[in-house]
Amino acid sequence: MQVAHAPWWLGALVVVGTLAVGSYAVAALHELLATAVAGGGVRVGEGVAAPWRRAALLLRQERTRTEAPDPITWALAPALYGGLAALALTVVPLSSTFAVADFRTGIVVWGAAEALAIVAIFLHGWSPNSLFPLVGAYRFVALALSYELLSMFVLIAAALPAESLQLTDIVAAQHGLWNVVRQPLGLPLFLVVSLGVTFWGPLDLADSSDLAGGTSAEASGGQRLSWQLARCAMLFSFAAMGATAFLGGPLGPWLPGPLWLLTKTVVVLVILVGLGHVVGRVPPERFVAVGWGLLLPLAFLDLLVAGLEALP
Repeated sequence: MQVAHAPWWLGALVVVGTLAVGSYAVAALHELLATAVAGGGVRVGEGVAAPWRRAALLLRQERTRTEAPDPITWALAPALYGGLAALALTVVPLSSTFAVADFRTGIVVWGAAEALAIVAIFLHGWSPNSLFPLVGAYRFVALALSYELLSMFVLIAAALPAESLQLTDIVAAQHGLWNVVRQPLGLPLFLVVSLGVTFWGPLDLADSSDLAGGTSAEASGGQRLSWQLARCAMLFSFAAMGATAFLGGPLGPWLPGPLWLLTKTVVVLVILVGLGHVVGRVPPERFVAVGWGLLLPLAFLDLLVAGLEALP
């Protein structure tokens, strides 16, 4: 398949614009589902306006100052986390014939962005020089290996039918049969990874309430807003990857490829954000037990099934 490549400036514009719209969509969807789950019904106008009101409120807040922080890394941590979300999104093909960065090792680039996200989250907790942010940072690092191993196995399994680590090849291999059908364990396990790396919903263990906000305990004003935007951007990137690796990405009849990718990404986003409103936060020690005792063996099984299917 011949894939078109955009100039770097156009690719950067596409990625930044997509992430900006995607981050807002995550925030609006979060507000809509919060109202619906609370019994207030679906109020579209409220959901659309609420993110803007929250952003305006945060921008008016005074920034919290702690004793002897590392101000440079504290300020750069959200930018690093958001930048990694952008890097991860570059390898997702927007259509069957267009990709911002169609690397032959796209899955490896995605995995590198996931791994470096651990550094960004740790810096966000370490920089304020405060107890609760530091504990949240160390908690995330302690759990991160569980997420990384799950991600590695399920994404390699998704790549096996294509015999390639290139995302456009993985999409092309799903003509006629999506990976979610071939490998029914893959997408649910990837959703767990998505919630873990973005510490969202039931796996919000880095910024959780039992740590008074965790890595964000001392963040306020524009700094808190930038961190929340970076989290939304990362969640959107994970949703786009899930739609690409397991739901065929831009593949589909009648509609243009980008619209199919957008539709599937929104479906995955609804699941991810919805889980945050209907499933309680999992205690860290329980997740470690379930992650290593159940989820990791299931990831091995998923990889085994994909490998057996790929045999001639």
